[in-house]
Amino acid sequence: MAKRVVLTNREGLHVRPAGLFSNEMQKYIADVWVCREEAVVSGKSIMNLIAAGIQQGDEIEIRCSGPDEEEALSRAVELVESGLGEQGGGRL
Repeated sequence: MAKRVVLTNREGLHVRPAGLFSNEMQKYIADVWVCREEAVVSGKSIMNLIAAGIQQGDEIEIRCSGPDEEEALSRAVELVESGLGEQGGGRL
């Protein structure tokens, strides 16, 4: 399963939002991948998420595969669309 979303955080996917995202995704059995252009990184790895260099306005694709993929994808999209707990997040 996959869905495309736009990152709206003013500072992009830096330590705090990447940590929130990866911690939430670790709760699921499903594999979670975050794709931006040619980069495909594990959504469960804070370091890989930071290294992907995802900035405000970037469109990303979140891919989930596994027994609880629907729940994982739903939560991942919800996190990104809500601004990943940061002010200035939410819809552009």
